[in-house]
Amino acid sequence: MAELPHRYGRDTGQIVEAAARGELQALLVAGVEVADLPDPARARAALAEAGFVVSLELRPSEVTALADVVLPVAAVAEKAGTFLNWEGRVRMFEAALKPDQMTRRSAPTDARVLQMLADAMDVHLGLPDLRTVRSELDRLGAWDGPRATDPLETAGALSRPAAGEAVLAGHRLLLDEGLLQLGDEALAGTRHAARARLSAATAAESGVKDGDLLAVTGTAGTVELPLAVTEMPDRVVWLPLNSVGGGVASGTGALPGSLVRIGPATPADEAPKEVEA
Repeated sequence: MAELPHRYGRDTGQIVEAAARGELQALLVAGVEVADLPDPARARAALAEAGFVVSLELRPSEVTALADVVLPVAAVAEKAGTFLNWEGRVRMFEAALKPDQMTRRSAPTDARVLQMLADAMDVHLGLPDLRTVRSELDRLGAWDGPRATDPLETAGALSRPAAGEAVLAGHRLLLDEGLLQLGDEALAGTRHAARARLSAATAAESGVKDGDLLAVTGTAGTVELPLAVTEMPDRVVWLPLNSVGGGVASGTGALPGSLVRIGPATPADEAPKEVEA
């Protein structure tokens, strides 16, 4: 490219929204599961609306199922790269598995795939390998121009859950239903048991006790998990975000901070049955 863009790019949420509105003709999705995104339902709408979807992936996923082209890429252990640590510092790493240690032909890296796609589009990046990429980034140096303004967030009213309601909290467990465990039953078998968590007071108020099946309901549906009574704030329910079904966001339509309804799950033999007219 002759020069860098002069405008700020879209963040993930803006990309998803623009694609869902039909403003983007194509999407390139690399190593992202729909369940990873803040609004999975909107992400599915974006993938369905996009005219052409290219997926860079290791495993079959919701994205690959909708993609027009799926390009396999090397796993993390098979390629060098960089990451940002908790302090925001760049740290480099080399491939743990070298080509001569592989029992199969290694897949190309993400950078190599992007280079080939750019060449096919007649946009020649001139970045054939990671060393060249790193040299180019070093040559660019640190940004010394004007910076975007800090994000502004207006304080809103705190959620006030009533009896039978709770504020949703949660995070993803290190080992959950992520795609990288597909085919490795031994690793998947080491997952922590998926539990919902409530305080003792909230559990009693909601009519459940330790070990009962708790139903958590949002605007899109319900997820059910065994309850572990835990010392925590009242009228807050903690859930592992991707350890049941297609994930809490997909199953309930709720994100952490949202109000959800909580109560005992209805046993299958007590569920209402349809009556034929």
